[in-house]
Amino acid sequence: MGAERIVVGMSGGVDSSVAALLLKRAGYEVVGLFMKNWEEDDDDEYCSTRQDLIDCASVSDIIGIDLEVVNFAAEYKDRVFAEFLREYSAGRTPNPDVLCNAEIKFRAFLDHAIALGAARIATGHYAQVREVREAGNESRFELLRAGDGSKDQSYFLHRLDQGQLARTLFPLGRLRKTEVRRIAREAGLPNFAKRDSTGICFIGERPFREFLNRYVPRKPGIMRTPEGRAVGEHVGLAFYTIGQRKGIGLGGVKGAAEEAWYVAAKDMDRNELVVVQGHDHPLLLRRSLEARDLAWVSGGPPDGDAGYGAKTRYRQADAPCHVARIAPDGLDIEFDQPQWAVTPGQSVVLYNGEACLGGGVIQ
Repeated sequence: MGAERIVVGMSGGVDSSVAALLLKRAGYEVVGLFMKNWEEDDDDEYCSTRQDLIDCASVSDIIGIDLEVVNFAAEYKDRVFAEFLREYSAGRTPNPDVLCNAEIKFRAFLDHAIALGAARIATGHYAQVREVREAGNESRFELLRAGDGSKDQSYFLHRLDQGQLARTLFPLGRLRKTEVRRIAREAGLPNFAKRDSTGICFIGERPFREFLNRYVPRKPGIMRTPEGRAVGEHVGLAFYTIGQRKGIGLGGVKGAAEEAWYVAAKDMDRNELVVVQGHDHPLLLRRSLEARDLAWVSGGPPDGDAGYGAKTRYRQADAPCHVARIAPDGLDIEFDQPQWAVTPGQSVVLYNGEACLGGGVIQ
């Protein structure tokens, strides 16, 4: 028997490179897989695919592993991008990274890896998996937060299923980002200092509104206050998100206080954008939410009575909450403290201590 083959999803970044390096050092037969998920307008101005592939190839060469390139652009367009546009057109703000992980990075990728003769895959995500033995010697897998809380990516992975989780390794799960960069530098990897990619993968660094405008028609309408006073015109409800402050286009409004304006709500029926002044306006705060399209990554729904922590966006601390109602089609969550700018289309993700239970889409 030779060494176990593991296919590592490689992006050209330092995280996935070090994940591959650590597995190679641990004695596995490692194959790198570079996924090309977008090719509409893949030019160098905003899209870094070409440079990322060059970085992948040089890292693979140094580590001493084979690199495969696979094109998932058709699957991505069908399963992720089409849903992204549907949600924006309906006035919601989706999180394509969550969908991309469930549908492409762990589904299409896992299928491809199995075809390459691997039983397991690995990625450079900051998260951990724990196997839990149940009665009757059955196993269940739990998704846990990363050791480096500031880099934890379990929020984006909450839609994976038990089959995906059971076959995935996260070699960086216990490491801090500074250690990952140090390991890369000491191993002579050329991308040890490469900056992390931010934003949505298919948009890259390009201006978001300009990108969306190609696919979603502008439908201007009135911007009004909750009292019904018209204060301006919006370019189309799809182009705004709850809690948005920059880019609304409202400066000093005659007769209004000097406080900053925020997007508080969208009235889809009347094509009106509701705006308020002040970060802590009551319309920007919510004590409860409803979520649908549920996914329980760690094996099952939460117990309704217990207290949990919830994130309604990636970069936030857990908010203490409890589940007021749970059913197959949805759940209601009530927070101990009001939450700011809870946004329809984003994901709410529940935690029980270190374990990520799963979540759903905010309505």
